[in-house]
Amino acid sequence: MSEVKLAAESRTEFGKGAARRIRRENKVPVVLYGHGTDPVHLTLPGHDLQMALRTPNVLISLDIDGKANELAIPKAVQRDAIKGFLEHVDLLLVKRGEKVTVEVPVHTEGELAPGGNLLEHVLTALPVEAEATHIPAAVTVSVEGLEAGASVLAKDITLPKGTTLAVEEDAVVLQVLAAQAEEAEGEAAAGEEAAEA
Repeated sequence: MSEVKLAAESRTEFGKGAARRIRRENKVPVVLYGHGTDPVHLTLPGHDLQMALRTPNVLISLDIDGKANELAIPKAVQRDAIKGFLEHVDLLLVKRGEKVTVEVPVHTEGELAPGGNLLEHVLTALPVEAEATHIPAAVTVSVEGLEAGASVLAKDITLPKGTTLAVEEDAVVLQVLAAQAEEAEGEAAAGEEAAEA
């Protein structure tokens, strides 16, 4: 897992007007909380933070006013609904060696069995517990040769060393559905024949 270093500045102004001024300067208002400490209000460079957040569960090393260094992971990200720019970010304070619960994206590889079957992602992200500095970027599941009716459970997924499930072992992550297009065509043809009679 990559660690991204960002320079953070403390902020003392709050409210919508202050947040707008911060965003006009291409910065993002951020709140850092966790470990029973009081929330710390910061600003981070907008472009650098946006690039960092492209990696799920990125570990961010914050250099706060050049005095303190803290590690954090993103907890909540608010974006403008239309333009997509960052409006506000909540960061969770973490320590090296500490276990955290996060959701890791599920990627698939391989081809399903022939027959036009469909793969349904019941869970697009898998809840896991991992050390804050070793959060996996994603988990990969092979769907090679799976036929209609097959499913992949959480316990079937191989996790990196030091990572454990934070969801029921029997939770369905992926399932293979039979293609229904042919059935729908057959029903439509039967309906047309009945209408003609």
